[in-house]
Amino acid sequence: MSSLFPTESKFIISTDGGSRGNPGPAALGAIVGGKEYGEYLGIMTNNQAEYLALVFALKKAKVLLGKAKAKQTEVEVRMDSELIVKQMNAIYKIEDEKLQPYFMEIWNLRLDFKKVVFKHIPREENKAADQMVNQALDARK
Repeated sequence: MSSLFPTESKFIISTDGGSRGNPGPAALGAIVGGKEYGEYLGIMTNNQAEYLALVFALKKAKVLLGKAKAKQTEVEVRMDSELIVKQMNAIYKIEDEKLQPYFMEIWNLRLDFKKVVFKHIPREENKAADQMVNQALDARK
């Protein structure tokens, strides 16, 4: 795994969310501060799981960095969900009312950091976060 701290002022996190069925049993996966996290979420859509993974990761980053350091840190969020990245970058509107509260929570969490950048990456580059999703889902069987 590559370093999650390429510079002192930049913090990289990777997130993924998934559901088996849409809606269906869902989980999140996140790589934050070099640690892997997976958590079962319950029954929801894939997009809801993607958003909750992002909420989880930003909150975890703030805890790991501490409030003062977070304010001085640029965060790069890497996700394979093109929809969520384009919504967070104000390219797409959020038409699904169920996603709007998650968007607002993330919008507010961004204020805890110097800057937050949302970057779309290919699914092949997000395997670690995806693996955490699948482990959390498999553990619930």
